[in-house]
Amino acid sequence: MNPGATMKDEIIKSPDTQRPDRVPPGQHLVDGLPVLHFSRVPRVDLSQWRFTISGLVENPGVLTYEEFTALPRSRVFCDIHCVTTWSSLGHTWEGVLARDLRGAVKALAEARFVTVHCLDSYTTNLPLDEFFDDDVIFATHLNGKPIPPDHGWPVRLVVPKLYFWKSAKWASGVEFMKADKPGFWETRGYHNHGDPWTEERFG
Repeated sequence: MNPGATMKDEIIKSPDTQRPDRVPPGQHLVDGLPVLHFSRVPRVDLSQWRFTISGLVENPGVLTYEEFTALPRSRVFCDIHCVTTWSSLGHTWEGVLARDLRGAVKALAEARFVTVHCLDSYTTNLPLDEFFDDDVIFATHLNGKPIPPDHGWPVRLVVPKLYFWKSAKWASGVEFMKADKPGFWETRGYHNHGDPWTEERFG
């Protein structure tokens, strides 16, 4: 953790962790987090890493890793559900909440969606209101340790309420947009939204 960063005391508990049955339809429990991705793990030099904020915002910009990790930090406790039918319960992610970017970037009134960009050219899309949900986080740590490279280090978006492909690995920026633009898997047959509780697996 950046020594200049402020850690908030409260751990945010994703609402789905309060359900009596935390496993969505069609899912089965696994231990840990299986590794799945379509590309090779990027080789990252933190001195060259940048996080780009672009599109329909008053304050576009580019953050270094040091600047990004100096932003206020939070922890989110949540469950993970993969479209390939596994679920893994009770993980704590630490990093920068998407909602804590809101004041800094000042999205314009016409912004309705975001596209999250990644180092390996992966993208995924979210409605703006869901992107700013309380439990959406750009994480640098998982369960108290830096995220392993094959799980998305140095920064991974985590969107607990949706299938795990929306939690983009190796995040490198967010683009605010007027119109929705389906991402990598969404253009390859996956559902555009991805709610595990209604089994929005494929379009």
